[in-house]
Amino acid sequence: MIIEQGRDGKRGQFPIGLRVLAVDDDPTCLMLLEILLNHCQYHVTTTTQATTALKLLRENMFDLVITEVHMPDMDGFKLLQLVRLKMDLPVIMLSANASTEDVMKATTHGACDYLVKPVHIKELKNIWQHVIRRKMKGYYSMDLHTNLGHRQEMHQKFVAAVIKLGIDKALPSKILDLMNVEKLTIENVASHLQIYRPYLKKLSCMALQK
Repeated sequence: MIIEQGRDGKRGQFPIGLRVLAVDDDPTCLMLLEILLNHCQYHVTTTTQATTALKLLRENMFDLVITEVHMPDMDGFKLLQLVRLKMDLPVIMLSANASTEDVMKATTHGACDYLVKPVHIKELKNIWQHVIRRKMKGYYSMDLHTNLGHRQEMHQKFVAAVIKLGIDKALPSKILDLMNVEKLTIENVASHLQIYRPYLKKLSCMALQK
């Protein structure tokens, strides 16, 4: 059992109270998402605008962000990029469109998952795992020895190497050779691969279904 300090100073069982920011320009979809997240006993904040989401993120503490990909005021990928670079929070992309282009773009930009509408409660019950992975292993553990400003570039090189090799043949040693980054170790790559392998396999299955 994992225990965390709550907002009220009391200690409770995690992931109850997980602080989730949900962003979707479709009010109906957002309402349904909020109902499901509340059923999981998460603490949910919602907004229909990506720009408002950024304001909320600057002014409040959140554990995870779920955002629609296609929104009128700001592209969901742009929001993902800003959150990952400036706030280092796990971000889940959400869309009715599961095109290979979109899911791979989400991966290379650092999304921790990609959910296809309609979302099922079974998927939402497991989103807390992304927060635990980040806290316990370091969401960007492969970058610890590098300048923090290069996180996005490092992750993109990692994903590109995995795609080129194929998920089933993407061994840490081969990824390391393809990335060709000075001082990067096989241990760094293996740790990052452990975090991302389930997501990469999911994306591969989604692409094959198209």
